[in-house]
Amino acid sequence: MEITKDTVIGDILDADPSTAPFFLEMGMHCLGCPASRGESVADACAVHGVNADELVAKLQAHFAK
Repeated sequence: MEITKDTVIGDILDADPSTAPFFLEMGMHCLGCPASRGESVADACAVHGVNADELVAKLQAHFAK
């Protein structure tokens, strides 16, 4: 799966539920909330004050394994 800042969090979680800790680590503890599942990585990072490029890099590395 190709991850970008525009990728929807719900799509990432559906593709690989083991990515949940990456979001929990950044303070996004509402992963089951319909609104959060519909957010893009960039939107979620903006709300939580996290660098979107760093999160995308972590997720890309995870999916590359």
